Amino acid sequence: MDALTVSVVLLWLAVIALGVMLWALSRQVGVLFERVAPMGALVTDAGPAVGQPSPSFQLRGIQSEAVTIGGPAERATLLFFLSPTCPVCKKLIPVLKALVRDEKRHLAVVLASDGEQAEHLRFVVEQGLTGMPYVLSTELGMGYRVSRLPYAVLLDRQGAVAAKGLVNSREQLDSLLNAHDMGTPTIQQYLDGKAA
Repeated sequence: MDALTVSVVLLWLAVIALGVMLWALSRQVGVLFERVAPMGALVTDAGPAVGQPSPSFQLRGIQSEAVTIGGPAERATLLFFLSPTCPVCKKLIPVLKALVRDEKRHLAVVLASDGEQAEHLRFVVEQGLTGMPYVLSTELGMGYRVSRLPYAVLLDRQGAVAAKGLVNSREQLDSLLNAHDMGTPTIQQYLDGKAA
């Protein structure tokens, strides 16, 4: 009887200790959640700086459409660099379609890549991208110093770089648009300014 009583007491003590540890861990997760700020697009220092004029390009899209990048425009322009072989790019295509549908009065979306035109034409048809300008230009990628995909550059109506960065999720893509709307180069700089 004594051994059974001791083991039951020890088990209850272990359950209480585990409960206290679980409470402490959940409290720490809550504190960590409050301290971590939302992550915006991963901004690189390469290419034209935010606030600087964009290089100008007169291009022809793969569907024979004329595409002008840079300089004054009626709407802001989101230049989205992608590849048909990039799984993250494919994941963001529904977001781009929603932007085109919902923001067409304020924002033009231009898709950009390089490579074989036949492969990209198949990609456009498979993904239902026929309503978006799609350009193949090595010079365009070099002009913005794009080294990883997917990458986005937001140009304001005057043709200046309003925001840019590597975008791996909808939240990061939205952060470019939000930074532009708030008049700040990046969400991180906005948050740093609020903290100061």
